[in-house]
Amino acid sequence: MFAYRQRGLVTLHSAVVCGSVTAFLPVYSLLVPYLPLAPLTEGVELLPYCVAIFFAMAASSGAIRKVSGTLHVLSSSGALALAAQQIAYVAAAIFTVVFALKDQGMSRLFLGTYLLLAFVFLSYLHSHLPSGLARLLFPERNRLPTVFVGSGESLEDLDTWISSRGHIGIKPVGLLSDNEPTRGEKAVAPYLGTMHKLEEVLKERAVAQVILLDWHLPNEEIEKIVEACEQEGVRFLIHNNYTARFAREMTPVEEGGRHFLVMQTEPLEDPVNRATKRLLDIAISLPVCLIILPPLCLLVWTMQRIQAPGPLFFNRPRGGQNRKPFNMFKFRSMYAVEHDINKQATVGDSRIFPFGKLMRKTSIDEFPQFFNVLKGDMSVVGPRPHLPQHDEEFSKITRTYHGRAFVKPGITGLAQVRGYRGEITEPHKLHRRVYWDLYYVSRWSLWLDIRIIFTTAWQVIRPPESAY
Repeated sequence: MFAYRQRGLVTLHSAVVCGSVTAFLPVYSLLVPYLPLAPLTEGVELLPYCVAIFFAMAASSGAIRKVSGTLHVLSSSGALALAAQQIAYVAAAIFTVVFALKDQGMSRLFLGTYLLLAFVFLSYLHSHLPSGLARLLFPERNRLPTVFVGSGESLEDLDTWISSRGHIGIKPVGLLSDNEPTRGEKAVAPYLGTMHKLEEVLKERAVAQVILLDWHLPNEEIEKIVEACEQEGVRFLIHNNYTARFAREMTPVEEGGRHFLVMQTEPLEDPVNRATKRLLDIAISLPVCLIILPPLCLLVWTMQRIQAPGPLFFNRPRGGQNRKPFNMFKFRSMYAVEHDINKQATVGDSRIFPFGKLMRKTSIDEFPQFFNVLKGDMSVVGPRPHLPQHDEEFSKITRTYHGRAFVKPGITGLAQVRGYRGEITEPHKLHRRVYWDLYYVSRWSLWLDIRIIFTTAWQVIRPPESAY
């Protein structure tokens, strides 16, 4: 099936570039005597570096998988970006070996020029190798002549996919439909007649596979199509068009022998993932609560006494996991006077006292929330919680808003490190914030949490413009 062809192409490409970049190091070392570079010290052992490069390339292959669908048509900028990601891994691995071995004999100039040339070489491979491999692996004799059965409108929806899959052998033979398609729909694949001509077409056109475009056909019709394909030894596939029908991404899942389509995957429904995330929360929040919070409370309390006397903490309900409210703690950053607590803080807000501005800009006011994390109401990383009134207002602007509540709210989140923090003044900002929150819910990983935590720590040191 073509999915395996594309997967195999990507795997083979990854293996070739991994081996090529690794082998390039000893090859380059043989060329050094003929180049105007500092010569390598005699007896320098290249094997540890080759091993490090190999594993670094293998570890970075995830970047290739992310663009697997378009690998064969990568633009020059796309190839450069992909090569840059992989060379970053290689550079880290190489200099780790240098420091671990305390290798004084290895020329830094040699390693630097190797990385530069490997980057150029890798960019070239990403630009040209996939299409070359496809021509080698899927020549004319390995083509998959394909007949489409269903409506012309459904076929037109597959136009881009069909035109971009010629490299793995997809060859449109034509369309069988009880309704003659329009001129635009015929441009995708020629019209061959009604569905009753399927057996004739399969025999005359040497068809390799049939793709059923629509699910709404009567069971008897579908059974006839399946029987005809089985009789002729032709592959039979059904195009899943529910994503287009519901205008939402649908993901197939299997459980207990039954198959379902879900609008959102939830990795944190796995008890092991939840336990892993909880351990990370405790490992971070417990030291913060025991070591950092006590002196920080004293500092904030002192500044509040000087500038804005009143309670140390601001404690108000927030929307939690599964939309259950909880009381969230923050250092009070506003004057202790009567004001509308439902009003979002704005740039230059007169309700905020001077030291409160510094706390908000550096996120110091959020530190008491580590107590919420320790209690289990929050996580270190997750969608930021809002006031219940704001939850209701925002859910009217974007229908998918409450999907954020599938996981615990967090002190920081993917939306925040992407720049969507502070006051929500325009609908598109809310849409983007919710997009990244839902992206986090459906693609959670421990590595993603760690990346967000380190990015947040950097933003505490160098606050972004959106922090106020």
